[in-house]
Amino acid sequence: MYKRSLRKIIETRIDSGKAIIVTGPRQVGKTTLIESVLEGMDYLLLDGDDPKTRALLTKPNTEQIRRILGKNKYVFIDEAQRIEGIGLTMKIITDRFRDVRLFASGSSSFDLSNSINEPLTGRKWEYRLFPVSWEEFENHHGYLYAEKQLENRLLYGFYPDVLNNPGDEVSILKNLVNSYLYRDILSYADIRKPEVLDKLVQALALQVGNEVNYTELAQTVNADKNTVTKYIDILQKGYIIFKLGSFSRNLRNEIKVNSKIYFYDIGVRNMVIGNFNQPDLRTDKGALWENFLISERVKQMEYRQSLSRIYFWRTKQQQEVDFVEESAGNITGYEFKWHAKPGLRLPRTFTTTYNAESRVIDKENFREFVIIS
Repeated sequence: MYKRSLRKIIETRIDSGKAIIVTGPRQVGKTTLIESVLEGMDYLLLDGDDPKTRALLTKPNTEQIRRILGKNKYVFIDEAQRIEGIGLTMKIITDRFRDVRLFASGSSSFDLSNSINEPLTGRKWEYRLFPVSWEEFENHHGYLYAEKQLENRLLYGFYPDVLNNPGDEVSILKNLVNSYLYRDILSYADIRKPEVLDKLVQALALQVGNEVNYTELAQTVNADKNTVTKYIDILQKGYIIFKLGSFSRNLRNEIKVNSKIYFYDIGVRNMVIGNFNQPDLRTDKGALWENFLISERVKQMEYRQSLSRIYFWRTKQQQEVDFVEESAGNITGYEFKWHAKPGLRLPRTFTTTYNAESRVIDKENFREFVIIS
């Protein structure tokens, strides 16, 4: 079992009197994480996937909740988004049963976030768990093994089941994508054209690292722009993709409104396009590397609870910075290369205008980017 970075953070919050909620994609280890925190404690597990549990927890009154909880001091509601009105139920538990330590997990941000945000305002700590991070992977296996696995991780990603079954990665990813990837999306979102969603995911996978044009995407998938916009928002809420906005402050010729889209897990991206060729044999090696680095940085920022803001930068004259991070007024630009040539520099227009620090990240020094000290 991989030791997750969030565990220490959650352990410090157990006695805070607030509910602890962990969201994230399916199959990334949310249940395992919370159960590891509760290891050695007597706790009540309420499984939202169980129809009987859902019936019990759907809009119960205070006395019914009292009977359900019994004398348990620790309560874990798994797959909480499956339970109607769960936010109000959790509010009653945190308000009326002060000696109970409440934990909950959810596989999508559709219903769970919508149903808990208002009832649990000021009553929760909410965390997002992603597939295993490079830091967690290296801590578990050691530096040497991780180093040898770099190219495999660029192909197959970091889902726990993938990592735990070397040699069977493609089959597991195929099952993951077919069985789980769209499950929450189709279940909880108003998807009227699943075939359009499938084409859209493939189009986005092929455009990783490029600016996304919604009008062109709409033409590609034979749908209107509003549908594409809606489906991309749904894919974000389903923890499949995330957007990187453009950085713009001073220059008239900067790209100001466009976005790039990346996948939270590079293995899922490769499964969507059906390509598991080695990086050196691929035309999309640069995009693969860029997606890996940025998704790992996003995990680190989430787990470190960083307040930094992240972007890309480009001008209409095609000057570009792959990744821009703004932290406490300091701006750093990053250029990503699989093999960086000596003397490579970021555009002077960018570094001078914003008094920005400059970093070039390649396979020799990538750890300084994917592990935040």
